[in-house]
Amino acid sequence: MVNEKEFWTEIRKDIPKYRKRKPRVVPAFTIQALQDNTVVAKPPRCGLYKPRPPKPSAFRKFYDRGVFPISLENDGFGPKITWKVNIEDLDFHHYLPMFFDGLTETEHPYKFLVEQGISDMLAQGGSKILPVVPQLIIPIKGALNTKVPEIICTTMRALQRLVRSADCVGEALVPYFRQILPVLNLLKDRNVNLGEGIDYSQQKGENVADLIQETLEVLERYGGEDAFINIKYMVPTYESCIMN
Repeated sequence: MVNEKEFWTEIRKDIPKYRKRKPRVVPAFTIQALQDNTVVAKPPRCGLYKPRPPKPSAFRKFYDRGVFPISLENDGFGPKITWKVNIEDLDFHHYLPMFFDGLTETEHPYKFLVEQGISDMLAQGGSKILPVVPQLIIPIKGALNTKVPEIICTTMRALQRLVRSADCVGEALVPYFRQILPVLNLLKDRNVNLGEGIDYSQQKGENVADLIQETLEVLERYGGEDAFINIKYMVPTYESCIMN
């Protein structure tokens, strides 16, 4: 014996009005969301942690044109930079920002040239480094904003070298913490799930979050008495490595 529900189901199965249709996906907060047989679309991902692969840097363009007084050689022990002039005689206002602009490079030989060039100039720059600090903020900020783990690690190492390179450089960076620390605050406690960052950290023996913590401690140690309060303002979870 057929009950009433089954009876009406059988009667209506061929009537278009009663056929089951797949719900339409409609935008939220619209009049369409009130219509029958609709579902509201899920909100889009904000992409807060999503890496932003950079475009080729100005460093690459100028190196390919032969602007830099350097050459890449291989002496059998690996690649090395040969400087065609004395580093002390270089115009740091011109060349050092250009090297820092190349921090976004991940391809060989540009990445090697940038890291070694920055290391050499900071090691021998002395008093020429401090006046150039304001020109380095935009390249540093741009490299960090890519959120690419490999680039962030390269930038953190360069930033640590910069702070240690000459007297008062760490203090000169304090006014710029609001520009360079937001990304560090975002990724400071994010040890996993950084896209390809997991593979990169395993391969290189580096962890983005650990390197950020180390860099913040260097900024505090060399930034003077106002460094901690300015770091704390931008990175609320940071704890002083000096007071503790």
